[in-house]
Amino acid sequence: MGRSDEDWSAWMRAGIAGDQRAYALLLTQMAPVLRGIVRARASGMDPAWCEDVVQDTLLAVHLKRGTWDSAQPLRPWVYAIARHKIVDAFRRRGRAVHLPVEDFAEALAAEDGPDPFEAADAGRLIDRLPGRDAALLRCLALEARGYEDCGARLGMTPGGLRVALHRALQRLARLRLEDRV
Repeated sequence: MGRSDEDWSAWMRAGIAGDQRAYALLLTQMAPVLRGIVRARASGMDPAWCEDVVQDTLLAVHLKRGTWDSAQPLRPWVYAIARHKIVDAFRRRGRAVHLPVEDFAEALAAEDGPDPFEAADAGRLIDRLPGRDAALLRCLALEARGYEDCGARLGMTPGGLRVALHRALQRLARLRLEDRV
């Protein structure tokens, strides 16, 4: 451990104990080191972006100073914070590529026709209904059978089928609303 490592740790201990001059000296000594680290990791980035990362790091050191183990050297702890702040800054910046949609409109156009996922999505939603409701909706909607055929299959009269269908559709609508919330 070098002398500056010992100085940083001693100044942080003094700063935590209330010595404002030692704490100010620590931050003053830390800033150029952090600038070098950020610039090395973010080569080619805007200097203002780098300075924002340095300031974020100094602020994090200040806010989290109570979590530092004073028996350990300060420098590795500060470097870990700087590394995380650099990663966070890159994530915030992102790597967005903007292309005009008009250039790809013909290639992206969907074919006319039914949605290939519609039946599977409807089936998963219907499967969440109670047994008779699910069987009724599966017969009428997914299998596209008629009222008479589904009524005979499920042992229901035409009037009973209409009432059961109405109730099943209400339950289905409630499930759909719950999914949106």
